[in-house]
Amino acid sequence: MGVKLGISLIAWQNDDLPELTAAFTTEGAMEDAAAIGYAGVERGRRMPGDTEGLRAYLDRYGVSLCGGWCSGNLMINDLETEKAAIRAQVDQFAALGAPCIVYAECSNTIQGDQTTPVSRRPKLSRDEVMAYAAKLSELAKWSAGQGVPIAYHHHMGAMVQDAEDIDWLMEGSSEDLTLLYDTGHLHFAGADPLAVLDKWGHRVSHVHVKDVRQPVLDRIRAGDGSFLDAVAGGAFTVPGDPEGCIDFAAVINRLKAMGYDGWIVVEAEQDPAKAPPYEYSKLGYDHLVKLCRNSGLMP
Repeated sequence: MGVKLGISLIAWQNDDLPELTAAFTTEGAMEDAAAIGYAGVERGRRMPGDTEGLRAYLDRYGVSLCGGWCSGNLMINDLETEKAAIRAQVDQFAALGAPCIVYAECSNTIQGDQTTPVSRRPKLSRDEVMAYAAKLSELAKWSAGQGVPIAYHHHMGAMVQDAEDIDWLMEGSSEDLTLLYDTGHLHFAGADPLAVLDKWGHRVSHVHVKDVRQPVLDRIRAGDGSFLDAVAGGAFTVPGDPEGCIDFAAVINRLKAMGYDGWIVVEAEQDPAKAPPYEYSKLGYDHLVKLCRNSGLMP
């Protein structure tokens, strides 16, 4: 396929903190993303829900569907119940040629609760994660059989958050389950993004890139803040922002070395009053194009 650059519209349309982005529309976000040059967008909640309506909507702006969030509940559902719960999204994404579903367990997460600090996120034992991983493998095998791989999203505030959790999930699952690799969440979790990529790059099918403002993260940690406190406080930014701390040249070079040929998606939720979405999304795009071309990942 070759690497393509996509974006999540969360900078314009934040579903978790809608008050931050109340002045922006999805249509405006789509126009901006296409104008910047992004080839795809991940599905947002404010896009058309029906498949043909969504297809027409994407075609209007000349972009592809490059994934989208799926709130999983496999910890509390049996396999057949979970299949039924996500079947409509699987069918839609298959029909629209999406590369994957971005799946994360949400039955026990605290990521959307601004009153609960990330220090109180669910931390399962190795045996618990391994058992979950075996069950998730069956779901992933089924979804892939329908034409859409599951890319599991490790996420702050969730039961799969840090490098240890990812190790257990990957060790306990079959190759049917792929991994979404997110630089910002890994750094926030105290993991080494390059070490995780070196270990599990062969399972990575989808990439999210966000940078981190270390002083903000340090303040959130010191104050025992929540994930949404971090978002509102400006912990995240785009690649190319001089305030960020992640070495994206090293990340892109690693992706090139491992032969990655999927989507690289900018997903950096910020307060648009402080970080104008078009300006920052273009900064991220331009920086990634430069790095990808320098590495040979893009022509």
